[in-house]
Amino acid sequence: MSMERGSDPGREPPAYTPALGHRALTPLYDAVIALATRENLWRGRLVDAIALKAGERLLDVGCGTGSLLATLARRTPGASLVGLDPDADVLIRAKRRAEAGVSFEHGFLDGDFVSLHAPFDIVASSLVLHQTPLETKRRILRHMREALRPGGRLCIADYGLQASGLMRILFRATVQTLDGVEDTQPNADGVLPALMSEAGFVDIEEIASVPTATGAISVWRAR
Repeated sequence: MSMERGSDPGREPPAYTPALGHRALTPLYDAVIALATRENLWRGRLVDAIALKAGERLLDVGCGTGSLLATLARRTPGASLVGLDPDADVLIRAKRRAEAGVSFEHGFLDGDFVSLHAPFDIVASSLVLHQTPLETKRRILRHMREALRPGGRLCIADYGLQASGLMRILFRATVQTLDGVEDTQPNADGVLPALMSEAGFVDIEEIASVPTATGAISVWRAR
């Protein structure tokens, strides 16, 4: 999923990494993710962790083509779901599969967005933070906390600690080839739980680590 790379006060809008790292690959995104990442397994664990209830508001940060939101809307009618992404191309695809109760916003998760749209009961994100620089990871997680109501839930699926030699090799050959080493290496080193804690989240729990052909994808929840 596409997400902000960093902040540059002298340039508007901020840059972002497109889905699969290159805009030309965007049409292939859904097929590649499904085939290469065991999507049904990790996304199923993420949906279970979210445990969405009717009447709750959820924000999907870096919603991409809207796969998570479509699944949640079908499973839990009556929830209010908002997808946020800076990539207009993927939002066109997301809107084609939109279900009742789903809306989309074009832009970045920043203070202005939080002021206009918060609070949410749940903030979720899939395969976003690994694409961003370390300081941007910190900033996004801080805004995620600010977007949540007191006691709200954070649920993330992303590349986490690549604990085995095989997972490190696969991650290097695929994700790091597409998205670069500098931004992705902190994820591979297992930095995300510490960054969640630094942003103010508690009860951080890794509930799954799914080995895939692109490296291990972890699912976390926190509040």
